Amino acid sequence: MVFLPLKDDNPLRYIRFQFATVTLILINVVVFMWQFSLGENALNEVVSTAGVVPVSVFGATNLPVWLGELPPEATLFTYMFLHGDWMHLLGNMLFLWVFGDNVEDAMGAISFTLFYLLCGIAAGLAHVFMNVGSEAPLIGASGAVAGVIGAYIMLYPRVWMWSLAFMRIPLKLPAFVVIGAWVATQIFFIATDVEDGTAWWAHIGGLTAGVLLVALFKRPDQPLFAAAR
Repeated sequence: MVFLPLKDDNPLRYIRFQFATVTLILINVVVFMWQFSLGENALNEVVSTAGVVPVSVFGATNLPVWLGELPPEATLFTYMFLHGDWMHLLGNMLFLWVFGDNVEDAMGAISFTLFYLLCGIAAGLAHVFMNVGSEAPLIGASGAVAGVIGAYIMLYPRVWMWSLAFMRIPLKLPAFVVIGAWVATQIFFIATDVEDGTAWWAHIGGLTAGVLLVALFKRPDQPLFAAAR
């Protein structure tokens, strides 16, 4: 990761506190704690059942025994609240914390929550279409969070934010630089066909949904491409 976002200089305008963002973070944390209170076999069963499995979504015949316990449509919702380990969870929740409050401010809590879920569904579908024959379950909030990132760059590209360059050097940079580097990283790993278990296409799907949907979900008086307030 080129830049790890830490904090932006972008005060809230419409709301006093980002309740929806914090609630989503808490739900993810609670679900994660529940996951890892289970034994290994039960945990694997939860991931296999509630994660998005491309072959299941496409209704393949002769599915493995562990598939099909939840309707595929339901897994497009459940998968985004499951995580593989603490680093997976913490990385996603950090991005949601940094970018989510201002996107929620620009939309309102209810609209933001719906927006977040739709981006997560779009991310899951993007992963499915690009991995049609896969039996590996997709889990994690990164696709939905990518939608929030997409909305942020459309709303506040010129806001300055603190980030860690290469996980070491603190820098204050415009949001479009930090997010642009993140997008470039996704494209690079897709282009080079890196297979490290990361759902790169889910990130692109969520990001695209966020960019396209933000205009529909933002408040009427919230401009796109706004400068810092």
